[in-house]
Amino acid sequence: MKKCKYNLKEKVWIYPGVSAAWHFVYVDKKHSEEIKKNYGKIAKGFGSLPVKVIIGKTEWNTSIFPDSKNGTYLLPLKSQVRKKERIFDGDNIKFNVEILIQ
Repeated sequence: MKKCKYNLKEKVWIYPGVSAAWHFVYVDKKHSEEIKKNYGKIAKGFGSLPVKVIIGKTEWNTSIFPDSKNGTYLLPLKSQVRKKERIFDGDNIKFNVEILIQ
């Protein structure tokens, strides 16, 4: 398998809908294709992959989820992380994603 750690920079966006509380960033298409090719076979429910994420000084384990509309993965941003790192809708953020291989 190829590398399982990715350094990314993407724009934060809010899921449109009733709740409008879910904040996400995309994993860009190039990296999403590489992740799917190398790790798609270990995907869990809904095609999710377990990951470790680092934004600023905050680190946590979560999952990325495939977005069939545009062929990328989505990373949900917990409100606790957004508050601690002062992240808002429309911000461009740098983050590290590491696929957790079990």
